[in-house]
Amino acid sequence: MMGSGARAVVLAMACVVFAAAAAVAEDVPLPTPAPRAKAGPAAAPPAAAAAPAQPASKGFFPFSLFGNKSPGSSQAANFDAKQRAMLDKVSNYLSSVQTMVGNFVQVGPDGRRVDGNFSIQKPGKVRFQYNPPSPIDIIADGSSVVVRDRSLETADFYPLSQTPLRYLLADHIDLLRDTDVISVSSDDTFVTVVIEETQLMTGTNRLMMMFDAKNTQLKQWTVTDPQGLDTTVAVYNLDSVKKPDPNLFVINYMK
Repeated sequence: MMGSGARAVVLAMACVVFAAAAAVAEDVPLPTPAPRAKAGPAAAPPAAAAAPAQPASKGFFPFSLFGNKSPGSSQAANFDAKQRAMLDKVSNYLSSVQTMVGNFVQVGPDGRRVDGNFSIQKPGKVRFQYNPPSPIDIIADGSSVVVRDRSLETADFYPLSQTPLRYLLADHIDLLRDTDVISVSSDDTFVTVVIEETQLMTGTNRLMMMFDAKNTQLKQWTVTDPQGLDTTVAVYNLDSVKKPDPNLFVINYMK
């Protein structure tokens, strides 16, 4: 079972934030407050504002458990040609990226910041390695996600299919066909896509992904849990050419 701390703060799809304030260089942008969605029936809440840095706590992860429901956007018929074109462009970008390495900054519901580096290898593999003092590593090996606490020597396992990371790690994705998109909008800075999943027992989870309006590069995502708590991950220094070490994605199930 997932603990209350993990449910409250969700690591994203991801997504995939993607530590002390001094550890964040001055030229590293902090996560941008997510804009309210301009289309769709519900407006997405803004990202949590950053507070003075504090040590990361267990359960401070860039994802939440989503349900495993039938795909397909119930709002698809409401999107105009421009919105569909934006979704196609984002889908093509996500599908084209097969490997990626970079850095991330994560801001949780209480404003705590942590940072680190990440590596992606599709399909289904990612590693988030948090910088000290956070003891957390998150690894997906294609089927499972493990959240490992190095200081406590504990490991919690979750199905990859039940986290929003599956959207970022899919070998190929068509957002209109494969997800429940509730809104898509753009301005001079970002293209913003909001995906929502509602489960009878757990409530509604929301994933907001933001992409550069000029080159469609992933910039950040925000996961909102059923209690309305946001965890935002901003990514930077992205490299889609470098091939990560395959050993980064190995999960030792015996520990």
